[in-house]
Amino acid sequence: MKLEVCSAVCGYKNKTVVDGISFSISSSEVLCLLGPNGVGKTTLFKTILGFLKLQGGSIQADGEDIAHWSRKKYAQVIGYVPQSHTPPFPFTVIDVVTMGRTAHLGAFATPSKGDKQIALDALEALGITFLKDRIYTEISGGERQLVLIARALAQQPEILIMDEPTSNLDFGNQMLVLAQIKRLSETGIGVLMTSHFPDHAFLCSSRVALLRHGGFEIGTPEEIVTEKNLQEVYGVNVRITNTPTTDGGVVKSCVPMIS
Repeated sequence: MKLEVCSAVCGYKNKTVVDGISFSISSSEVLCLLGPNGVGKTTLFKTILGFLKLQGGSIQADGEDIAHWSRKKYAQVIGYVPQSHTPPFPFTVIDVVTMGRTAHLGAFATPSKGDKQIALDALEALGITFLKDRIYTEISGGERQLVLIARALAQQPEILIMDEPTSNLDFGNQMLVLAQIKRLSETGIGVLMTSHFPDHAFLCSSRVALLRHGGFEIGTPEEIVTEKNLQEVYGVNVRITNTPTTDGGVVKSCVPMIS
């Protein structure tokens, strides 16, 4: 699967927020979208997901314009993991994950034994089967985020869109979620995610898109996440450091220079 955003113009009614942006995301790829608040990252996501009408350009999946897709077709191809989610009723974790099968059910159908097994498989893939009978609203923020990812996996999408997947998580849970994102791409799912932390692009992304007021550029993490770009976009002096790993590799990180 290849999702292509071609000269897209996104916004609300008469207000354009994102103008003429183009990029693609393919299976087994993680594309991290970086940029300061207010440049249109969420607006772009809402447009790709069909929540906002595209004002110009096109969005295609394997060459097919998705503008006329039904909501069911969207859900079968594109999964979505929001920043947070609190259901109105105290569902169990397995019930929340099984909701991801809705796109594959008929109008009045109930989840089958096969659907429930797919939900269990999603929990197992993320290593959180032990949560299945817990009440979703009573587990930790990091566990909830993994459950939302499991719910999206139960949809069996080809492209997964994740809006700030590490938002409001402590350091340990951030690393856990990033590791799972990398594993998902290795199973063949294309992942498009946003982050407020440039370091995250080095940890799990194959490409980075940097969105700024009046501009956009895309490339490898090393090409895009540079000291110059971060200073220009965020207004903070930063040093990119290299830390050797135990397996002989190098991990890059961004260190702010605050005086």
